[in-house]
Amino acid sequence: MSGAFVLRAGTLSLRASRRGVVVCGLLSAALLALALWAFTLGSYALSLGDLVSVMSGTAGNSVRTVVLEWRAPRIVAAVLFGAALAMGGAVFQSLTRNPLGSPDVIGFTTGSYTGVVVTLLAGASSYTALAAGALAGGLVTALAVYLLAFRRGVRGFRLIIVGIAVGALLSSVNTWFSVKADVDTALRAAVWGAGSLSAIGWPAVLMASALMAVVALAAPVAQRRMRWLELGDDTAAMLGVRVERTKLLLVVLGVAATAAVTAAAGPIAFVALASPQIARRLTGRGTSVDLTGSALVGALLLLGADIAAQHAIEGVVLPTGAVTVCVGGAYLLVLLVRESRRGW
Repeated sequence: MSGAFVLRAGTLSLRASRRGVVVCGLLSAALLALALWAFTLGSYALSLGDLVSVMSGTAGNSVRTVVLEWRAPRIVAAVLFGAALAMGGAVFQSLTRNPLGSPDVIGFTTGSYTGVVVTLLAGASSYTALAAGALAGGLVTALAVYLLAFRRGVRGFRLIIVGIAVGALLSSVNTWFSVKADVDTALRAAVWGAGSLSAIGWPAVLMASALMAVVALAAPVAQRRMRWLELGDDTAAMLGVRVERTKLLLVVLGVAATAAVTAAAGPIAFVALASPQIARRLTGRGTSVDLTGSALVGALLLLGADIAAQHAIEGVVLPTGAVTVCVGGAYLLVLLVRESRRGW
């Protein structure tokens, strides 16, 4: 299982380990099983036979409505958004070479939140406007963190420390905006800020998917650049990589993946932080980060969290972000203890 092989398509090639392929296959099967189970849950009970009838076009109107309009958008959103968050987290953890290097921790998600809050205060509420606000907020935050952390190059630990400080500052700005806004806008921003998939419909899913498709197309190239950078800046430069330019492009890619989700569902913590580390341990990649495995783990985590948010407490539907924050807080504490023992 430890061997590796190369897949080739024209001028493109991809090196993969047998263990990684097997693990990704198992994760895909688990994700499919969890998604099918999610379709059957809820006050309107469904069976797998009902799903088959919907796909074959023989189901009644009520079953079609429940499956295609109520449950499918939320399940598809959980899978896509979880994958996008995980890929964003993988990019930043590779750049910082630190398991704490997540958009949640270094302030980029908070920056996207600030962008959306400003957009809401300006009176715009369409997904296009919110996505633009989230992307602009995330990119401005990333640029600020990058410039503040730049000292003859950007070092991972410095980027994390500066990002935490900028994120704390932006959190206070978000609170100030909420206090100064009118009641309706402040309430909407607060509900959105909890991070939830409850109001997700097909329009938001499709528009978010368009942005995430760009990220997915760039992923193979990003994966190769990330592996070169993981060898060290000097070694990467010797291989012909423009180090700082590549880092900046990877930051834009990671922010775009995070902003697409933040605009549609609000800030959802933990998934970007934990998914790359779980995937790395499952695929046995050592210190290297795998985008495909991370995406599958992220999709599983967010879908599982959303199922728990809907059905863990009978009669109560929690924001998905509340579930991920509870789990993510404990995970972050474990990471902090582990990293402190290594002696930062």
